[in-house]
Amino acid sequence: MPRLLIATGNTGKIAEMEALIGDRAEVISLAEAGIESPEETGTTFEENAALKAVNAARESGLVTVADDSGIEVDALGGAPGVRSVRYAGDDATDEQNIAKLLHELEGVPDEARTAGFVSVIVVATPDGRARAFRGTLEGMVGRSPRGGGGFGYDPVMVLGDGRTVAELEPGEKNGISHRGTALRNALPYIHELLDSGA
Repeated sequence: MPRLLIATGNTGKIAEMEALIGDRAEVISLAEAGIESPEETGTTFEENAALKAVNAARESGLVTVADDSGIEVDALGGAPGVRSVRYAGDDATDEQNIAKLLHELEGVPDEARTAGFVSVIVVATPDGRARAFRGTLEGMVGRSPRGGGGFGYDPVMVLGDGRTVAELEPGEKNGISHRGTALRNALPYIHELLDSGA
């Protein structure tokens, strides 16, 4: 079975991607490959995902998938965007990032709390080729966290049916999530590379 490197240390992302990729490949993480992720110096999701994917593919010799994702809040001019993971500081927890976001949105009425999750997945090969695939999920930022599933900003991203992303079952989340959409868009290309032995 071919091996596919997922260039992240985030166990939640690895589990989501593994579920979508299924048994077409043996999924391995950066830690299993003994590779460190480079500093994310890009100004867009595409740039950061490409940095991670190209570096890991070159070092590992494997087809590599990297994701950069975050939340863009309209009332904050698209922030936190690429700073989503580090919104409350370089070593911030999900809870600290959520707390900062809710603080920034104090006094903002419900109709102006629209937001979108964005995921860009870059698939890279050891010879330096890279292709990007994008997925989004629209919603609004709730006033307090709800739900025990997911990670990141899932507990405050409220969908059209009133549930937060953290209140979805894993399979349901994968079916509609920004990362799930981006990965499904990328899957034909990933399969093509794995089948060709790239």
